[in-house]
Amino acid sequence: MTIDDSRRRPRPADRFAGTEHLLDMSETLRALRIEKSPGASGHRQITLLHEGPVRLVLFAFDSDGRMPEHRAPGWVTIQVMRGALQVQTAEHQHLLTEGQMLALAPNTLHDVHATEESDMLLGVYPELAALPVST
Repeated sequence: MTIDDSRRRPRPADRFAGTEHLLDMSETLRALRIEKSPGASGHRQITLLHEGPVRLVLFAFDSDGRMPEHRAPGWVTIQVMRGALQVQTAEHQHLLTEGQMLALAPNTLHDVHATEESDMLLGVYPELAALPVST
């Protein structure tokens, strides 16, 4: 896989080609952290998998990095791989540490705040009822 000089990363069509994807999270996080361009809102991210409505996104947060309040149209999983993240919903404030995962129902309003340098794996999965049924 080659990287075009005008891009930081391989094109998504190249990253998602094929039927199997071995993902080296440690290497991907290392590459994110050394990118020259600054991260938005104190984080950098790369989509690891995007097939239809299913997404896996890896985040490298600086200390005090944030994702502003938002919602997703499917189930969301937030897994802390390193560090600590504070996730605020309408009902709770969750402090997640390494190895913990939070699952949120579709359309749950939430924000994310890194209380220290942290790494997160985000999954977004469609509601099963919204998917076509195979017969």
